[in-house]
Amino acid sequence: MGELRDAQWRKSTYSTDNGNCVEVASNLPSLVAIRDSKNPDAPALVLTPAQWSTFLIGLKTGVLDV
Repeated sequence: MGELRDAQWRKSTYSTDNGNCVEVASNLPSLVAIRDSKNPDAPALVLTPAQWSTFLIGLKTGVLDV
């Protein structure tokens, strides 16, 4: 995906040292990208900022039980 070329990836502050981490790139216009930190060359999940916000709200309120 060419639009991810300029992505600046960051790990969650909730990440642990056991390797179960995701990275998020939110510096791209109109996109938020999520990838597995253990496999950075695999395809990333790409969301709109609105979708990302809805996802985070679902996690914080317990609607999404992960």
